[in-house]
Amino acid sequence: MRPLSLAAPLALFLALAGCASKPVMQDGIQVNDPFEAQNRRVHVFNKAVDARVIGPVARLASGGDDAAGGPGAMDPVINAGANLSLPGKVANSLLQGRPEPAIKNFFRFAVNTTLGMGGLFDPAGRDFGLPEHDTDFGETLAVWGVPEGAYLELPVLGPSTQRDAAGKVVDLVIDPLYHVLNRDAAWAAFGLRAASKAGDRARFDDTVDSVLQDSADSYAQLRLIYLMHRRHELNEGGTEIDPYAEAAAGGAIDPYAE
Repeated sequence: MRPLSLAAPLALFLALAGCASKPVMQDGIQVNDPFEAQNRRVHVFNKAVDARVIGPVARLASGGDDAAGGPGAMDPVINAGANLSLPGKVANSLLQGRPEPAIKNFFRFAVNTTLGMGGLFDPAGRDFGLPEHDTDFGETLAVWGVPEGAYLELPVLGPSTQRDAAGKVVDLVIDPLYHVLNRDAAWAAFGLRAASKAGDRARFDDTVDSVLQDSADSYAQLRLIYLMHRRHELNEGGTEIDPYAEAAAGGAIDPYAE
């Protein structure tokens, strides 16, 4: 799929984001969820997939449930998947007019791809003081003034918004690796990035289970956590609560965060 073929549906999607219904308040933050009935059906599906497939596979791969691995067994996969995401982050930082994080992510990618054996290890962060600067096209759209739109829960991918869902599609198109790798290599890179997400799922296993499986209303809690985290990340909506600080105090964090 080429960028021009995506232009019309994305334009319509983002136009609809500006036609949101009146938000309601949940625990002190505004929630715009006109598609709640449909979102809840997707949430039920996602919970089942996580309980029966994603969670068990992630625990097995990371060494849980009496597997042969052990703590940190998935770290090289997580590192490699994160490394492959860096060219797209460089592109987004440039589109946002932020050259400094673009330059740092570029050198992080160069160091970890070479000295880090294709990104399996992280000498850039450990030895060169080059941490990852996370961003995506959803943030680029926010910088450009595109409204958040309605809350969505996407199959398998989890919580999102209209703006961020559109951003996920564009991220695939503008990723430089998409244009330089052949089809087989691109699919291999995609698989590695998906595997790294499974590693993240295992890393936060107890927290994810407490949100998805143990909550009285896991849909509402996940929605709240996602919106709090995303707005804090983008410095939007006056959200002053840092969900990472909440997690450190025994609360929950967004189990689907990138």
